Amino acid sequence: MSVSEKNSVVEGDQVSVEDHRLLRKVDLRLLPVFTLLYLLSFLDRSNIGNAKIDGMTTDLGVSPASYNTALAIYFVGYVIFEVPANLTSFPLDNKCNPQVWLPSLTLVWGIVSIGQGLVKNQAGLFGIRFLLGATEAGLFPGVIYVFSVYYLRRERSWRVAIFFGGSALAGAFGGIFAYCIGLMNGVGGRRGWQWYVRIPTYHLINPTSKRIFILEGTLTAVVSLVAYFIVPTWSHEAKFLSEPEKTRLLDRLRADSDAGTDQVFKWSSVRDAFGDHLVWAYAFLFHGFSFVLYSLSLFLPTIIAGLGFETWQAQLMTVPPNVLASFSIWTTVYFSSKFNVRAPFIIGAAIVSIIGYILLIACTSPGLQYFGVHLAAAGVYTGNSLLLSWPGENVSGQAKRAVAVALQISVGDIGAIAGCLIYRPTLDSHLYRTPNLIAIGYLLFAIVMTTYLWRVMSAENRRRDGLLSQGEAKEETEEERIRLGDRSVRYRYQI
Repeated sequence: MSVSEKNSVVEGDQVSVEDHRLLRKVDLRLLPVFTLLYLLSFLDRSNIGNAKIDGMTTDLGVSPASYNTALAIYFVGYVIFEVPANLTSFPLDNKCNPQVWLPSLTLVWGIVSIGQGLVKNQAGLFGIRFLLGATEAGLFPGVIYVFSVYYLRRERSWRVAIFFGGSALAGAFGGIFAYCIGLMNGVGGRRGWQWYVRIPTYHLINPTSKRIFILEGTLTAVVSLVAYFIVPTWSHEAKFLSEPEKTRLLDRLRADSDAGTDQVFKWSSVRDAFGDHLVWAYAFLFHGFSFVLYSLSLFLPTIIAGLGFETWQAQLMTVPPNVLASFSIWTTVYFSSKFNVRAPFIIGAAIVSIIGYILLIACTSPGLQYFGVHLAAAGVYTGNSLLLSWPGENVSGQAKRAVAVALQISVGDIGAIAGCLIYRPTLDSHLYRTPNLIAIGYLLFAIVMTTYLWRVMSAENRRRDGLLSQGEAKEETEEERIRLGDRSVRYRYQI
C-alpha cells in the first residue's frame, strides 16, 4: 500500500477532514439525482395498487385475476432485461457510461409513459406494464454499481439506504396523491384513477385524457435531459472533481478494493459470478424479501381497505406505514454502518416484519392489524435496504460485481412475480391470510440465507486470517490481487 493510500484510508469510522469534504461533494452529486429517479421509478410500478381501488380494473374491463397478471408482467420484463442492462452499463468503451446510460433509460421509460395515455383495455395494460419493467430494469443495479466505484465498501450501505428510501417515500407520496387524484373523479370526463401520473405537479393540470399522459412522458423526458448533465461518469473520469480530489478518491478506493482501478471487461468475470455460491446466496436472499416487499407495496391499499375503511381513508392510511419505513431504513442503516455489520440487522428486520404479519393474521381488531402493517412495512423495507448493498460491498472484480448486483435483482424479482400471483382474488379472504402466511415463510427463508452468508463469510475471513498469521499465504502482486478479487487471501468480507 502506498503512502497516499495509507494516509487516505483510516481505521474504524474516523474520516479525515479532507475525506469528509470529498465525500460530501460526491454525495451532493450522486444522491439527490439518483434518489429522485428511483422515487419516480418506484412510484410508477406501485401506484397501480392505488388506481385499482379507485376503479381502474372496472373501467378497463380487467378481471381480478388479470389484474394480478398485469402486476406480474411488469416484473417479467424487469427480470429478463436486468443482467443485460447492467452489463451494458459496464465500461466496455468510452461511449457507454452511467452519464449516458442511466439518463437514457429515464428518457426511454418517459416515452413508454406517453403510451399510458393510449391504454384502453386489458391488452394495452399488459403491454405497457411489460415495457415499463423492461425499460426500468437497468436503473437500480446501475446505480448500485456506480456507488461501488465512488465509495469505500463500508460507506456504501448508508448511501444505498438513502437511495432506497425513495421507494418508501414513493409509497407515502403515492397515498397522498391517490387521495387527491380520487377527488378529481369526473374532472375532464375522466375517472379519478386515470389521472395517475408520474410527477405530482401534473395533477394540477386539466387537459384531455391523451394530453395528460403525453405531458407526463414529456416532463419525465425533460428530467432525463437534465440528468445527462448531473449523473456522473466513472470515478476515474469524474469531471466534477478536481485532479487532487480525483487522485485522493482513487487512492482511497484502491486501498479498499478494486473500485479505483480501470478494468477491462472479460467474459471470464461473468462466469466467475455465475459460479460463485455467495453470489447466488445474495440473489436468493433478495428473493425472499422481494416477495414481501412488492406484494406489500402493491396490495397495501387493498389490505387497509379490507380493514373496513373507505377508499379515500385507505389511500391516506397507506402514508404512515411508508413514512415509518423510511425512518426505520435510515436509523437502522446508520447503526449498521456505525458497527460495520449487516447480517444481524437484516435478520432483525425480518423478525420485525414477521411479527407484523402475525398481528395482521391473528388479531381481529383493526387497530392492532393496522399496527401490524406498520411493523411489516418497517421490517421489509429496512431489510431490503441492507441486503441490496451487500454484494456491492463483498463481490470484487468490476465485471463480476456488475453481474452479481444485477443477478441479485433479477432472481430476487422472481419473488415479486410469485407475490403478484399468490396474492390473487381467490385467496383474499381474511385480509389475504394464506398469502400472508406464505410471506412469513419467505421471510424465514431470507433469515436462513442471511445466516448462511454470515457463517460462510465469517469462516472464510477466519481461514484467511489464519493463513496470514501463520505465514502460509503466498505474496500477491497488485495485478494478482486485482485478478483474484474477492478470492484473494488478503480480501475480507463485510459481515
